[in-house]
Amino acid sequence: MKITLVGASGRMGQAISACAAKTPEMEIAWRIDDATSDFANAGFIRDCDLVIDFSSHLITPRIAELCAENNKPLVTGTTGHTAEENKLIIDQTKKIPMVKATNFSTGVNTLFWLTRKAAEILGPDFDLEVIEMHHRLKKDAPSGTATTLLEILGNVRNLQLKDALRHGRQGITGERTHNEIGIHAIRGGDVVGDHTVIFANTGERVELAHKATSRDTFATGALRAAQWVINREPGLYSMQDVLGLKA
Repeated sequence: MKITLVGASGRMGQAISACAAKTPEMEIAWRIDDATSDFANAGFIRDCDLVIDFSSHLITPRIAELCAENNKPLVTGTTGHTAEENKLIIDQTKKIPMVKATNFSTGVNTLFWLTRKAAEILGPDFDLEVIEMHHRLKKDAPSGTATTLLEILGNVRNLQLKDALRHGRQGITGERTHNEIGIHAIRGGDVVGDHTVIFANTGERVELAHKATSRDTFATGALRAAQWVINREPGLYSMQDVLGLKA
């Protein structure tokens, strides 16, 4: 499988290159630096078998368009998209298969599954809080992974996140209601990614946590997604599909 890697100079791009070098059936044939690439020239997409994109929310819509124009599957893990950018990306899944995920870790996707089950089992009496921590260089907050966790919780509770979310708390906020979900983003050092979901009730508390210490876990997940999606029908897929965890 000849892969074009977009965002190759970034942290995730470097991790994917290193992991792919240990996978004989895969070759990173083209490494694209998102800061210098001429995206008007689609040769690097036309001649590959599949594209893996970990560039930025500004570049992914154009990459998705080029993949659709050249009938190439896409695996993308960029986050921080606007609603318009997200629509442009997802529109291309009418033509090509795409795995779009906020996190490619097997462990994190198990956390997604467990979070949904715990929210369903514990019910509305438990207060919901999400805490995430990442390295000081991360540009978006909350993280894409935390956003997915919040979407899962909001879906189970039938809450609109724009109304339910509390981004930290300050001042006289009043008593906590059952219809809010707290989200707390911490930044510092070189933390790869920590996520904790808290279910708190009177007399007991359940915490689900995942801590990543190496980007290799995300890189191997992205390569696993590439192997899975290569012969799929056009459509939008997630890592839950790849891992067989889709409800």
